[in-house]
Amino acid sequence: MRKKYYIIFSLLLLTLFISNSRAGYITKARPSLDLAQGWTVESIEVRGSQRVEPGTVRSYLLVREGDSYDRRRVDRSLKSLYSTGLFADISIRQEGNKLIITVVENPIINRISFEGNLGIEDSDLKSEISLRPRIVYTRSKVQSDVKRILSIYRQNGRFAASVEPKVIQLEQNRVDLVFEISEGDETAIRSIKFVGNKEFSDGRLREVVSTKETTIWNPFSTSDVYDPDRLNYDRELLRRFYMTNGYTDFRIHSAVAELSPDNSEFFITFAVDEGIRYRFGKIDIEARLADLKKEDLLGIRKFETGDWYDANAVEESINSLTEQVGELGYAFVDIRPKIKREREKKLINIVFEINEGPRVFLERIDIEGNVRTLDKVIRREFRLVEGDAFNSSKLRRSRQRIQNLGFFEDVKVEKIPGSSPDKAVVKVNVEEMSTGQISLGAGYSSASGPLGDFSIQESNFLGRGQFVKVGLTIAAKKSEVEFSFTEPFFMEREVMAGFDVFHLREDHQSSSSHDSQRTGLGLRTSYHLTEDLTQGWKYLVQLDKVEDVADNASKLIKDQSGKNTLSQISHILRYDKRNQKFTPTDGYFVGLTTDLAGIGGKTRHLRNTLLATKYFPLDDKITLSVRGKVGYIVGLGKDVLLNERYYVGGESIRGFATSGIGPRDKITGDSLGGEWKYSGSTQLDFPLGLPEEFGINGRTFIDLGSAGSISPSASYVEDDAMMRIAAGAGVTWISPFGPVGLDLGFPLVEGDYDEVEHVRVNFGTRF
Repeated sequence: MRKKYYIIFSLLLLTLFISNSRAGYITKARPSLDLAQGWTVESIEVRGSQRVEPGTVRSYLLVREGDSYDRRRVDRSLKSLYSTGLFADISIRQEGNKLIITVVENPIINRISFEGNLGIEDSDLKSEISLRPRIVYTRSKVQSDVKRILSIYRQNGRFAASVEPKVIQLEQNRVDLVFEISEGDETAIRSIKFVGNKEFSDGRLREVVSTKETTIWNPFSTSDVYDPDRLNYDRELLRRFYMTNGYTDFRIHSAVAELSPDNSEFFITFAVDEGIRYRFGKIDIEARLADLKKEDLLGIRKFETGDWYDANAVEESINSLTEQVGELGYAFVDIRPKIKREREKKLINIVFEINEGPRVFLERIDIEGNVRTLDKVIRREFRLVEGDAFNSSKLRRSRQRIQNLGFFEDVKVEKIPGSSPDKAVVKVNVEEMSTGQISLGAGYSSASGPLGDFSIQESNFLGRGQFVKVGLTIAAKKSEVEFSFTEPFFMEREVMAGFDVFHLREDHQSSSSHDSQRTGLGLRTSYHLTEDLTQGWKYLVQLDKVEDVADNASKLIKDQSGKNTLSQISHILRYDKRNQKFTPTDGYFVGLTTDLAGIGGKTRHLRNTLLATKYFPLDDKITLSVRGKVGYIVGLGKDVLLNERYYVGGESIRGFATSGIGPRDKITGDSLGGEWKYSGSTQLDFPLGLPEEFGINGRTFIDLGSAGSISPSASYVEDDAMMRIAAGAGVTWISPFGPVGLDLGFPLVEGDYDEVEHVRVNFGTRF
């Protein structure tokens, strides 16, 4: 019995001992959580800090020495320290009346590297991530950078890419960070389909959108890479396309991009509702400005009643009205079209309301995207300057002038609010393109044989907008070396100035039984008289040689054998109303050049040449152009030299050889050149119906012209002045290596002495 009580008593003692021990352990291990409120913090000690000063740690605490302990303030201090990103671990505990802060610092990044990235350069990836050497490493930033790298690869069409960050521990609490990248294959766009389209086929709508299907014949294309931003842009392109074709009720219900299970292909589907097609109904103008009559404005609209509705034509009419009203002295106008649909009649009635607009002035011009081109090159093309009254017409003209520079793939100009309601800011965003060009040309004719040329040119030299060209032509019967330089804003004024140095040697033995040489220097300048009218002057000094004249050459050629010097001044007028400079589809161009030789030198003549071109847009991708050129030259007291005469054929009349048309010696067959000429061409440019990714367009043409002598020809000269006519077709392929052109021309009307050339080929590439 006593033994039983002894055992019970021992168990009670053991239980009491264990309880006291556990209570003492909790008191020591979790003082900040379990101690009662109100004890006084006599001192604060920071332990574990290496790079971070203890004072910096204390500065984030909400508890100070001498304060009463407050658990909530300690918890907030803990969160404040973690939010700095400097520490991997933090603990706060009590030792007596002392508060102990123990920290484990995050390491410092020593080096960042990438492994496995073949498609994207290290420099491109480093510029996108937030982490850098010599800053604090944190897991959250690493994960954020992993997501950023993956987004870059997805923008480049690699949705199967994966990124694994690796950390290599170094001494002194430093680490090397390595992003191991598995790029995977490019995610192709397998198909683009449309649902709900009835009036336009899938193939036609695929030409409208900028996203393209992946094809083996265009491996260098980047438009077959899935990009959500491009898909949103395609929605807008489709809307504009339907709006310009009369479908104002057009809607896009969805644009879905489905990724295959293996992340290798995208399938894109647009669900559309075309609606009904409208024509223009009643058209009117309400002019609410004093002394402005609508009768003066009706003639400038771009459409007529009964035409299919075209949103672009409405916008162009607003632009034309704004420009016309501005020229009448109204600087601040607001033109808005009021559109009323008659669904039963399928008509849209439009009233253009012209009101006085708010007085807004240009505060500043911001330019972005020009990495290479200097700001001043873009800014000097503006028709507006800071402080001017804002003018939409001048802003559109400024954008066109910037685009006409040929330096940019895309130019976006938008108006945004300024610092006050009466001020506006113009924001310009440009996307630069390659402006250097290596050109190669090749051709063949039965008279001249194979020929080729090579040139290097830079139209935006050093980003200053200057033009530099070095050209070399080497062929069996022609060699030329030339150097040209042009400064578009000479002495910071809107005056173009430049010079040309050249040496040309040609073998005319097969066509004119002689060789010729030209060595010269030309100085030129031009300036605007109006926005569209340009006047230019040129001075040319040149040494001409006619040599190696064959014994059986024409008498005219023998008489001009030897050297001659030319000192010539030229006057040039150009009137340019084309909608764009490089690939015009609308508008016209007229140029007149007058050359006077005889101010020094032995050569004396007067020459006038008139050139005109008109473009007619028949469709959004079909353009009809009509070109014409006439010229005459008269000798002042002596015969016109061979090198200054007109030689027709080649580029001017396809189907005939260069200098294949014009006066010719009846006996020797030598081409003698003409003292007058004319040539004309009608050409239709159109797509061939092939996928747009091919970059192949076609053309058909009819060329005509002739050349002859002003003075009566000698008895041995064939000079019938008959009109020659040729027709043909050609194609242009915008290849990955540059444009390649092929023309086939066939004479329909030719003279007995003419020389023909059926095939012309040229090709080039850009760098």
